[in-house]
Amino acid sequence: MTQPLHIDIVSDVVCPWCAVGYNQLRVALERLGLEAEIRWQPFQLNPDMAPEGQNLGEHLREKYGVTPAQSKQNRDHITRLGAKVGFQFHFTDDMRMFNTHDAHQLIHWAGLSGRDTEVKQAFQKAYFADGLDISNREVLVGIVADLGFDADEARAILSEQRYDREVREDMAFWRQQGVNSVPAVIIDRKYLVPGAVGVEQFSKILSEMTRPRG
Repeated sequence: MTQPLHIDIVSDVVCPWCAVGYNQLRVALERLGLEAEIRWQPFQLNPDMAPEGQNLGEHLREKYGVTPAQSKQNRDHITRLGAKVGFQFHFTDDMRMFNTHDAHQLIHWAGLSGRDTEVKQAFQKAYFADGLDISNREVLVGIVADLGFDADEARAILSEQRYDREVREDMAFWRQQGVNSVPAVIIDRKYLVPGAVGVEQFSKILSEMTRPRG
């Protein structure tokens, strides 16, 4: 029996392309019948974002120069891509960009018991489909509690900023490896796939990497 692939995914909770890319990878793995141990690695698109967040359209205009028309076109495109791989986006005009440092701490905590994928996907659904403020600590605690985690422990982790150092060190490590945009999918610590490349491309890469050599 072949060993499961080790896959690191560097991403941010509020990155729509990260949601698309992961689900494209998931579908490719399922199609090929491959097992993978996935570990989520932290990245913050906006580490200096204020606690109240910022209107998403305003943020994209200020940071990238994206016009409202371009923003709508991009959102529609992302929504279609997500639907193809089973992820629902519900973009609204009042959607906000938030700071995700606390979310990454809870994902790190969940990873200690091998449940980081479960928590990461719940946070992305909460943000992109349900329109929740995933910088709000009680929102985050509620989400992980619904998954069976101890709410008081989650609340204490955020209050104490218990995994602040670990998250910052992990972010610094991946930046030092040259990761400056997300998603970044690193397979078996030797093959980097940048971006949401599509189910077919992920399938091609995975097939090549798992092909018997002789």
